[in-house]
Amino acid sequence: MRPISPIVLALAAALSGGTVARAGTVGLAAPLSGFAGALGAQMRDGARVAADGAGTPLVIADTACSAEGGASAARTLVEAGVSVVTGFLCTEAIDAALPVLTAAGIAVITPGVRADALTDRRTRTGNLVWRLAPRADAEAKAAAALLLDRWRDVNFAIADDGTIYGRDLAESLRLAAEMEGHKPVFFDTFRPQLDNQIGLVGRLRKAGATHVFVGGDRNDIAILGRDAAKLGLDLTIAGGEALLAAEGDVELAPGTLMVGPARPRASAELAAAFAARGIVPEGYVLSSHAAVEIALAVAGDGRADLGKWRTRLEGPVFDTAAGRVAFDENGDRKGSPYRLLVWNGEEFVSAD
Repeated sequence: MRPISPIVLALAAALSGGTVARAGTVGLAAPLSGFAGALGAQMRDGARVAADGAGTPLVIADTACSAEGGASAARTLVEAGVSVVTGFLCTEAIDAALPVLTAAGIAVITPGVRADALTDRRTRTGNLVWRLAPRADAEAKAAAALLLDRWRDVNFAIADDGTIYGRDLAESLRLAAEMEGHKPVFFDTFRPQLDNQIGLVGRLRKAGATHVFVGGDRNDIAILGRDAAKLGLDLTIAGGEALLAAEGDVELAPGTLMVGPARPRASAELAAAFAARGIVPEGYVLSSHAAVEIALAVAGDGRADLGKWRTRLEGPVFDTAAGRVAFDENGDRKGSPYRLLVWNGEEFVSAD
């Protein structure tokens, strides 16, 4: 894909004195073009509502979800004089942007990048980065924490669809179970995107499994639930947050469990603000709003080094549209956003 130069959508509004933004200005770096444009638009919508609600300018630059775009967006935001940057979705873009922003003393708060290395290497690199998004390894840890105790006295199985995501999730759960002396009765890979999963149902029945965790997508899990019911196998099925994908050709079976992030709900006032702009608060809208809220709380103190930014960001607890937020010493959000949810036929609700 040919690199796309970043576009600054709100630069004129953000600038004072012709060249430099006023103290405390916040920037947003989001993929507003290319394959992730729809997700970038969610970030933009949430960030704009937060900034407008605070009566402050917002400088927006397009990363195009590429290394070239990330570096160029960073340079644009440095020149605009921002103190804090929010946003980013793609690892390539933030990796290219961080050296530029860190050199300028600009902190980054990302609601989108999950790669473990982003914060794991902060001590070595000194990068000024904090994140609202869960770490890449958080989902697997949550699956073990939320399911293993509940399934200790049942015959449970683990299956995956052979993808990197599905295999890593399933393997992590298997290892966690075996470390606790709780070996699954069945562990296998199934062929995804079939019209039926009758073969998998048969193997689960033969193994005596009553519960199964599936590292796979929503449609395959829905087909498994349908076929288990059709063949008379009473099977409790659980999956990861891939179940949040749009409904496929087959509906999920009521009772399907999901290890997924709790979805914060906008307050009545904020919901009205979104509705007035025709914004549906889904995807990255609320988390982007929250990132800007945090940025605005600390941006007025201006650019700084890692030590000073740690004092500003790793001490307080921030009340945001996405709930109360605090950061740990690595720059990750404290606590797990994952909960055990159950499909009631219309939506996922708390399994507790």
